[in-house]
Amino acid sequence: MPTTPPRDGKGWRRALPGPWWGAAGVRTVPWSVPTERRASRRCDAAPPGPPPKQAGVGEGPGLLVARRPRRARSDGARRPAPVPGTSQHRSTVRRRPAVLAFQAAVLTTLVGGTTAFVTLDKTVTLSVDGQEREVRSFARTVEGVLDREGIEVGPHDVVSPAPGSDLKDGQRVSVRYGRLLTLTVDGEQKRLWTTADDVDEALDQLGVRAEGAFVSVSRDAAINREGLALQLRTSKRVNVLADGRERPFTTNRPTVAHVLRDAGVRLGEHDRVTPALGTAPVAGTTITVERVALRKVVERFELDAGTDRRETDELYEGETRVESEGRDGERVVVLRELLVDGEVRDRARLQDRVSAPVDRVVLVGTKERPAPEPEPEPASSGSGGSSGSDDDEGSSGSGGSGSSGGSDEDYTPPSSGGLDWAALAACESGGDPDIVSSNGLYHGLYQFSVSTWRSVGGSGLPSQASPAEQTMRAQMLYDAAGPGQWPVCGSRL
Repeated sequence: MPTTPPRDGKGWRRALPGPWWGAAGVRTVPWSVPTERRASRRCDAAPPGPPPKQAGVGEGPGLLVARRPRRARSDGARRPAPVPGTSQHRSTVRRRPAVLAFQAAVLTTLVGGTTAFVTLDKTVTLSVDGQEREVRSFARTVEGVLDREGIEVGPHDVVSPAPGSDLKDGQRVSVRYGRLLTLTVDGEQKRLWTTADDVDEALDQLGVRAEGAFVSVSRDAAINREGLALQLRTSKRVNVLADGRERPFTTNRPTVAHVLRDAGVRLGEHDRVTPALGTAPVAGTTITVERVALRKVVERFELDAGTDRRETDELYEGETRVESEGRDGERVVVLRELLVDGEVRDRARLQDRVSAPVDRVVLVGTKERPAPEPEPEPASSGSGGSSGSDDDEGSSGSGGSGSSGGSDEDYTPPSSGGLDWAALAACESGGDPDIVSSNGLYHGLYQFSVSTWRSVGGSGLPSQASPAEQTMRAQMLYDAAGPGQWPVCGSRL
């Protein structure tokens, strides 16, 4: 700021609008004499214009200072004439009432300013996230002191008292910054704001029940202003059903697989678990383990061989012969069975093999049998009596010849080829060629059935044929089929 006022067109120092401050910080009246001496030597005369203010009155920064007027020199000497360009003369006119009024106003302002200064100056305790310090402030509100201290607050921060409330001396102002907590509880993620500075306090503020729960970080871990992400698994009560036994189990494990491992349940390769092993357990649910096993089963089925009867003229009618023995077949089925807890739930066919049976071949004769030779006439025993006369004794002799033929009841089957036909006849019919079984199916000495009798060339009923023919037909049957035709008595042969 300039230390001298500017000049007007006539060489006078012209008044500035408002107070003007000197180099010493004292307010001076902006009037001065001309810098050039005039010819009239009237240097003590006041310049034209309004009268100047009382000399020696100034105003410093924030204070008003009044200077005492200069006294007259005691030696009676005149004041030296002012030097052109450097000398300044102030008016020495005393205006006592104005000075007193001005001084009173200055004093009132000084007292009021001091009172206001004392009233607005406050000492408060400022706590920011638990860090406390004392500050002095002229702010009227809590928000004002925070602004002056450079503390910015956001929508998730907590200020106590409220930012708009009046600030009082000795008051405690608390600021708690909000922190973003990304919390995953049992797989469900939430984003929450908290003013807590550690995990345990944050869980209490948010009302999260953590008794027996798993927390991914230490509960004493600090939460900085950038926030924190943590996982929490609450404790749950579930039931485990395995091997026919159900039991309760309390766990905070992340998956069903962990629960089964903690419960001591071992799983097989094919065992089924509900819910799935990778899912999170839910309170009140039952974890079911089904024991699954696979086994291979082989089933065999016998296929009976049949009989192939073929006619041949190499054998007489009624004769049979086994050309080749048959062989039974077999079917083999290989299955895979699925067992769940010991019960068969499914069967799958893996293989199906069949060995075909081979039929038995029997030849049946078709060759016509020759007519049987007639039996020889029995020799006559009465030839010696023919030399006699024609009286009654000769007829009797001839009559006696009838007994030589014998009856069927006295017939004894011959033994031929080392076979005892008589023993067979005795076993089958008691040696009676005319006997018929009680059911009417079997006849004669060897108890022929009518169909078997005819298969060996017989006609009529076996019991009506002679004992010799019956024996001949029996020998033919033996030659074709062996002693098995008489399953009970065939061993007697």
